[in-house]
Amino acid sequence: MKKKLFFNNRLYAFIRKEWIQILRDPSSFVIAFVLPAILLFLFGYGVSLDAIHLPVGIVVEHPTRLSSSFESSLKNSIYFSPLSYQTIQKAQLDFQKGRLIGIIWLRGNWSRESLAFGKGTIQTIVNGTDANTARLLEGYLLGVWTGWLKREMIDQNIQLSMPISQEIRVWFNPALITKDYLVPGIIVINMTVVGALLTSLVVAREWERGTMEAMLATPLTKLEHFVGKLLPYFILGMGGMIFSFLLAVFLFKVPFRGSFWMLILSSVFFLLAVLGIGALISNISRNSFVASMVAIVTSYLPAFMLSGFIFDIQSMPVAIQFLTFFFPARYFVSILQTLFLAGNVWSVLSWNLLVLFFFGVVVNGLCYISWKRRLE
Repeated sequence: MKKKLFFNNRLYAFIRKEWIQILRDPSSFVIAFVLPAILLFLFGYGVSLDAIHLPVGIVVEHPTRLSSSFESSLKNSIYFSPLSYQTIQKAQLDFQKGRLIGIIWLRGNWSRESLAFGKGTIQTIVNGTDANTARLLEGYLLGVWTGWLKREMIDQNIQLSMPISQEIRVWFNPALITKDYLVPGIIVINMTVVGALLTSLVVAREWERGTMEAMLATPLTKLEHFVGKLLPYFILGMGGMIFSFLLAVFLFKVPFRGSFWMLILSSVFFLLAVLGIGALISNISRNSFVASMVAIVTSYLPAFMLSGFIFDIQSMPVAIQFLTFFFPARYFVSILQTLFLAGNVWSVLSWNLLVLFFFGVVVNGLCYISWKRRLE
């Protein structure tokens, strides 16, 4: 009767054997815990999409009190580190040498035109090598100029009709802190590494080491062999997720506004999907190097490039946007960013959870069907 039970002695012994193999291979724990910590530290402290303290040169053709006041506004902004130049030629020389990212040139009677007509000419020369930083510099400069002009109008009791009066309210990440946006995505990357990369080596490594023949000679059923191979890595992946979550919340102070149990449920669905992908790759390839390369190309790189973790999916070409639907990392990134920054927004969570569940069922089904219990 006991032999008919699923969790029987032979399955327990097989899982125990897999755990011993993992414990004897330090690289598994390095990938599951050390690598996530390193990535979190890099993206939490070292990587920022914010452009601050931009080195810019300021050239004023006719210095006045107003131009000095505007220059002070630039110096008081965290976005600029301005340097004053007497001539445009000297500023352009430093600009060409890469010491400046932009030049702000106040030409002609800029002071009089600014307060008399509200349209003083500011010529801005921007280094367009980094298009994103160039656009940010333009926006920051417009904000500083608008704020300065309003203050001067109030101080001098001057009435000008401003072309646009904007009131900006930022939801979910009001401080616009980069790490609050990036750190949840790093959890996706970490789980992809554990789920797809480690699992892709499971069966391929058995073939390379010549131990697969001994495994096939055991009385394990196909289902027991399949579950026994994946279950230890599932536990390892969930442990890595909880470790990354604790670092994100308590070390990096990223706000978590959603349900912890929803985080666990979505992590289970995503991990099952990437485990299935890794096991499917491992089952097809009998070479660990080839399996790891395929796992990187099909799982790790898409999680970085096509999940919305760093690059906005809506700004991608239509064909690439369509391609992102075939990678589970896209849906898990959306879930984590929603749980961390917005909370339990069910209209977002329910759809992404359903797709992840579908991915897990399909991929693991294909993996189980192709699971080999014979040498041929």
